[in-house]
Amino acid sequence: MKTLFVRNIHPETRESQLRELFSRCGTVRKLDLPLDIFTRRCRGVAMIDMEGHEARAAIAELDGVELNGQSIQVREERPRGKKKRGGRRR
Repeated sequence: MKTLFVRNIHPETRESQLRELFSRCGTVRKLDLPLDIFTRRCRGVAMIDMEGHEARAAIAELDGVELNGQSIQVREERPRGKKKRGGRRR
């Protein structure tokens, strides 16, 4: 399972539009489209979970595609490593 990070999404974009677009490349397991709490419009980013080979196909096919007049950016989300804080020197 891979998580895709999608940026530069038009504020009027709906979850159904993203699900339909990414379903062309495979099964969308989970889609998280954060909304602004006051305007209820898209905040410009989304996280989408897909199987590995389907996620790679989505990156290749959909990165740079125009959706609602804006060119979206699709990248694989990399896990953030834990930063070591302080500690004792020896």
